[in-house]
Amino acid sequence: MNNQDTKNLLPYLTADLEGVGGAIKTHDEDFFVEEKPLYEPCGQGTHIYALMEKKGTATMDALSLIARELGIAKRDIGYAGLKDARAVTRQWISIEHIDPQRLVSLDIPNVKIIKTSRHKNKLKIGHLSCNSFVIRLRDVMMPLDKAQAIIENVLAILVRRGVPNYFGQQRFGIRSETHLLGEALSKGKIDEFVDIFLGRPQKDEPEIFLAARTLYEEGDYKKAVDAWPYSYSNQRRALKALIAAKGNKKKAYHVIDKHLKGFFVSAFQSDLFNQTLAARMPDIDKLLLGDMAYKHINGACFRVEDAAVEQPRCDAFEISPTGPLLGSRMTRLTGPAGEIENSILDGAGLNERDFEQMAQYGGRGGRRPLRFGPRNHHVSSVQDEFGLFLELRFELDSGCYATCVLREICKNDQ
Repeated sequence: MNNQDTKNLLPYLTADLEGVGGAIKTHDEDFFVEEKPLYEPCGQGTHIYALMEKKGTATMDALSLIARELGIAKRDIGYAGLKDARAVTRQWISIEHIDPQRLVSLDIPNVKIIKTSRHKNKLKIGHLSCNSFVIRLRDVMMPLDKAQAIIENVLAILVRRGVPNYFGQQRFGIRSETHLLGEALSKGKIDEFVDIFLGRPQKDEPEIFLAARTLYEEGDYKKAVDAWPYSYSNQRRALKALIAAKGNKKKAYHVIDKHLKGFFVSAFQSDLFNQTLAARMPDIDKLLLGDMAYKHINGACFRVEDAAVEQPRCDAFEISPTGPLLGSRMTRLTGPAGEIENSILDGAGLNERDFEQMAQYGGRGGRRPLRFGPRNHHVSSVQDEFGLFLELRFELDSGCYATCVLREICKNDQ
């Protein structure tokens, strides 16, 4: 199943409540997110922690720009998570043995360092407690007072029952294909992986990418190299390897960044999770015999031997049922819970060798809660130079998507 199909099948928890429509990210400033750190830098150590604010720029692009200005490798910059490109975002980064003043003095368009501190270790993925969002919803389909009332009703349900913990569209890329790349990679289908990565043009994608992908399909690798924008270094590097190896796609595969491949494997896992979550809807707050339940206080999981006994804890949002992150370390469900999930996983058609391949790129597997709870939410009507809008404020745990909250509110899969 391709991701576009999956997306269209993702059911709403609040399907019986009217959506307010509207648009986000009309302007970059309409979507603000700030990381809340897992710990505060202690003020001592060789690692400089810097609070980076970026606008209209992806996290990895911002890190590349900083690394280039400082003359260091991008891998030497620590970060806790990836943030939206079409937004204003603040997140901490870390660099060892760097003069803090060099960071503060960086002159990079749409990227600036707000403050610095020191700590004893490098910042790593997951080192954040939550994300704080301020989102402006414009062009709603009804009077703002009616929309605000609907939003507050939706949020009341989401706080009580939970938000469906789908992986957001950004996980699957503009072309909705990252999970297909991950599947091909996991199954060792090298030619298919390279063909998707460099070719398979789509009519609705930007002309510059359409041209580059079409040239690849036509076998004109040299012109395809020149057609790709300079910043798409993996595509350009893969094409140059193809040229040098006289079309050997295995050579092209091996020069593509390993971390990028890991992202593709993660997207494949994410698509299977979304399919499983859709199959459990709307009962994301109901435990079944054979579930693996997630403890929200510490992230530990345990097997549900008696669903009726554990359900009160689920009602109190202490625990939640989980979905699969497919891999060798994933615990399989049993009983009624397993009957729903295992048919989807078995349909993926992976074997032990495929699991080993996934593990090479970080896809070892695990469990993920089917729901999450928004905190400290507030809705208000505000006006700026562009007109009236509704402002939504809330906090989410790391790894939870604000777009999952918004799709329940807007009902337009924006």
